[in-house]
Amino acid sequence: MSTVVIAIDGPSGSGKSSTARAIAQRANWKYLDTGALYRAITWLALQENITDPALIIAALEKRPISFNSDPIEPRIFVGETDVTADIRSARVTDQVSIYSAIPELRAFLLDIQHQIISNAPHGIVVEGRDIGTVVVPDAQLKIFLYADLEQRALRREREIAEDISASDVAQSLVNRDEIDSTRKISPLKMADDALEIDSTALDLPEVVEVIWQWAKSRKLLGLPKVAVIGRPNVGKSTLVNRIIGRREAIVEDTPGVTRDRVKYEAEWNGRTFLLIDTGGWEVKPEGISEKITAGAELAIAESDLVLFVVDAQVGALDEDESLLTLLRKSLKKVILVANKVDGTSEENNAHALWNLGLGEPRFLSALHGRGSGDLLDLLVKELPEVGSEPIDDGYRRIALLGRPNVGKSSLLNALAGEARVLVDDVAGTTRDPVDELIEFGGTTWRFIDTAGIRKKAKFDSGTDYYASLRTEAALERAEVAVIILDASAPLTEQDLRIITMAEESGRAMVLVMNKWDLMDEERQIQFEKELERNLERYPWAQRVNLSAKTGWHRDRLAPALRTALASWEYRVPTSKLNSFLGALVSATPPPVRGGKQPKIRFATQASISPPKFVVFASEWVEPSYRRFIERRLREEFGFQGSPVEVAIKVREKVERSRNA
Repeated sequence: MSTVVIAIDGPSGSGKSSTARAIAQRANWKYLDTGALYRAITWLALQENITDPALIIAALEKRPISFNSDPIEPRIFVGETDVTADIRSARVTDQVSIYSAIPELRAFLLDIQHQIISNAPHGIVVEGRDIGTVVVPDAQLKIFLYADLEQRALRREREIAEDISASDVAQSLVNRDEIDSTRKISPLKMADDALEIDSTALDLPEVVEVIWQWAKSRKLLGLPKVAVIGRPNVGKSTLVNRIIGRREAIVEDTPGVTRDRVKYEAEWNGRTFLLIDTGGWEVKPEGISEKITAGAELAIAESDLVLFVVDAQVGALDEDESLLTLLRKSLKKVILVANKVDGTSEENNAHALWNLGLGEPRFLSALHGRGSGDLLDLLVKELPEVGSEPIDDGYRRIALLGRPNVGKSSLLNALAGEARVLVDDVAGTTRDPVDELIEFGGTTWRFIDTAGIRKKAKFDSGTDYYASLRTEAALERAEVAVIILDASAPLTEQDLRIITMAEESGRAMVLVMNKWDLMDEERQIQFEKELERNLERYPWAQRVNLSAKTGWHRDRLAPALRTALASWEYRVPTSKLNSFLGALVSATPPPVRGGKQPKIRFATQASISPPKFVVFASEWVEPSYRRFIERRLREEFGFQGSPVEVAIKVREKVERSRNA
């Protein structure tokens, strides 16, 4: 489930609606009142005087229910009729439990609810009854909100426009609770993993703050995104490095070094946000610059705030004026950054940037840090409390590795179903690791698209060198290395070096044979022989044949990733491990060395991710026997897709010291 869902359950009058709307407004999320949908059905049934479920559904198909998910002014319609106020009448309130208990109507509305939830772009707060148990049982945060009957009656009385006493409202609530409690799955049942809040003595801000802190602790609130935009070579990547406090973004004097939209997490004064470094924007781009410019425009569209960087030493050029027009059309909040202001003389010249009409230019030297603190103070002040970027809260991290131009970025785009990263026939198009959350195969994954790894001896620029270092760093923070091989071309030494690097890093591994659709039968036979000859050390690596360009067999990647991760994190119970080892040693003892027969005493699994086993022996054991143990471990317990380490530890000296 990619949309973040906060589910709020509880009886009528407990404050669900006010609480859910307040949280949705604060997070800038969507809002869904499922109770309003049931009330709308009840209103329609009473309006047309029908009770038969089939007739009610037929009437709903003629006059479909639609819900405006804006938390500021949510409205519900039956056909063209706005029934937002009418569904709160006492007449509807008294009857709603009867209609909400009809299975056919519940199933009909469940489809509508799921559609509304799935259409929420970032997050949604869903409130009603049986939300956490039936509607969205996989919600990331479940709340059960309740209050005593007196408070519930007072709150419900305020919602009803008619002149009805609090005692009558209370009796109506009691009657509804009794009806609900007799249902097979009571909407008053709290989900097992829900968090309880008694709102009797709490006001609305207090309840909202409690839930807000729970959402923050579970990292459900998205990070604000800041796009760093400007024409080529104005110092955008230097500014990004200054803000994040380390040299991550590649910096060279050559224009066009940054190509993809690259995201970096940054923090200032306790506020965490995401920086999007972009390629230089051009008015009339050609070739690869056209794609770079398009990527910069996409960064503007997805950002919550834009840092518009201008070279103060050069001043505003025609490209800056054109980019300014684009920024105004985007309606995004913009901070004008006058970069390369190293002293008073540059500052005097930079005042001319007031003419751009973006307000006060913020003077900065990204290279030396002058003015960076003031800029960051302003930036975090202007940021929204919650942004659109989901926090990394446990998504499995997959690094895409391979030689230049083997199809890493194409595969990522194919999995996403859209152009997330730049793809071009020119080798080396990707230079920075690019993180993307992609949902496929029923799971959301964090993919890290990396620069193609070249031979170290053939680095032709500092750009290639630093890109390679960042690729290695990306591998270190990944859990699975997906190594892309071009099946239409012979395996190279560089392919084997990348596979070895992934194995030595201890990551789970999946080998993707890309461009398989270009293979004829003769090439397939030849390629199989190449794999058998060159990858004999890696029979355990998961293998997927696919075409990144056409998407052929891309559905096979998700099961391979799950298998590799399960193997990578698998722990063999100690009793099973030593039972296996005892039988193995009895059938095939370790070879005699120097006239002595090593005794294998016991084994333990020291760690997972990757699995590491320590075998305790009385004497040094031949490496071939260690490899034999590893091979038999795989035969017995699997570990497909994961490296396995077997270490032999000699305990002879310990034994002697105890006998002394």
